[in-house]
Amino acid sequence: MQLKHMKNLLPPQDGAGKVMCLAWSPSNAKLAVCTVDRVVLLYDEQGEKRDKFSTKPADSKFGKKSYMVKAMAFSPDSAKIAVGQTDNIIYVYKIGEEWGEKKVICNKFIQTSAVTCLIWPPDQNIIFGLADGKVLKDLFLKFLTKLYDMCSWI
Repeated sequence: MQLKHMKNLLPPQDGAGKVMCLAWSPSNAKLAVCTVDRVVLLYDEQGEKRDKFSTKPADSKFGKKSYMVKAMAFSPDSAKIAVGQTDNIIYVYKIGEEWGEKKVICNKFIQTSAVTCLIWPPDQNIIFGLADGKVLKDLFLKFLTKLYDMCSWI
């Protein structure tokens, strides 16, 4: 396999950790990049920045710097994006199918500890890992199925 550098999506920055996580949509039309300042940048398949939105803290009284985004995943239809955060919450944002549509939180799921990773497989609900060692699924049914539990912090 040969890889070819096409372009830089973000300009180089001083310091480490500018990009916290990224996700590619199942439709192959969108790339989401979350920066250290908790903003999700949306790019098209050509690498052009088309949209952006700010993430929200679980509780606004703690402020914008009280959490980090650790994971993102697109819904199977690429119209929503799940965002896992260290302030013990998963937000699902409706981003729409077309560029420029209003970004709104359509679901929020409070957890027992910080979200460390998540995926949104086709024809399934979100599967996510928590810092306390649990792996859970079936978020939208309001019934969590524990897939794994280490009984210790990751």
